[in-house]
Amino acid sequence: MAVYVQFLIDVLSLGSLYALMALGLVIVYGILKLVNFAYGELIMVAGYSLFLLGGTPLPWLVMAAIAVLMAIGAGIATEYAAFRPVRSKSVTAVLITSFAFSTLLQNAALLFISPRARTVPLPDIFSDTVVLGGATIPLRNILTIVAAAIMLAIFSFIMKKTVLGLAMRAAATKFTMARMLGIPANLVITSAFALSGLLAGVVSLFWLGRIGSVVPGIGLEPLLVAFIATVIGGMRSLQGAVVGGFLLALIVTTFNYSLPPELLKFRDAFTFSLVILILLWRPDGLIKGPATGQRT
Repeated sequence: MAVYVQFLIDVLSLGSLYALMALGLVIVYGILKLVNFAYGELIMVAGYSLFLLGGTPLPWLVMAAIAVLMAIGAGIATEYAAFRPVRSKSVTAVLITSFAFSTLLQNAALLFISPRARTVPLPDIFSDTVVLGGATIPLRNILTIVAAAIMLAIFSFIMKKTVLGLAMRAAATKFTMARMLGIPANLVITSAFALSGLLAGVVSLFWLGRIGSVVPGIGLEPLLVAFIATVIGGMRSLQGAVVGGFLLALIVTTFNYSLPPELLKFRDAFTFSLVILILLWRPDGLIKGPATGQRT
């Protein structure tokens, strides 16, 4: 019984992070029809913000809020610096500037902070454990699930019940028509990047809670995870991003539990092989999004 409870919590906590990361990536892709390859660096920005605030007397919740705000600011800066000047140009130009901005942020961390891992301040509650069904569960995993549920509920409310959400959904479906109807293009795109930064900032708190330190390249794995999850779930579907995130977490956790120790180092190979099989079965992802217009 304890093993099943542990497995379930591990899948839900890891899937919560994967789902939020995938949402942050797909919300920008839905409007611009381009992947933001600087997305992982938003997590790096939040991590280094926590590190730099670690020597201050501020409460951890205040430091966490500032780190999330910094991630939002970095997301908006990504739109202004890497996407807005060239988004009317070729796809290649936008992708190159996206990669360039990502590299710029990483090298800024290398130059002005350190190439070495830096420990970030974490609350004591992240080290506590609880016993559920006979299994000892890190309390941070429970907090991850709760925080993700709250974020998904807020995100769903914004997208379905607010004017901004309706404008973003309209822009994702047919951007040119949405502009003709008076929807401000720049505001919608900037809001998408801000929401992406918010999700990345929240993810960073719990991602760092798992590893305890930040390095300049910390954003690569979250970016890769988010991209795979969105491809599995459907690049144009917000619901698909969530489903893809939890499915990917299920696959990874299943291999963690089932593979013998000598094969665990090949876990990623098994995972990607299964992802390939899923895409052979459903090339457009598990959930198809609405038909979309041309890239802005």
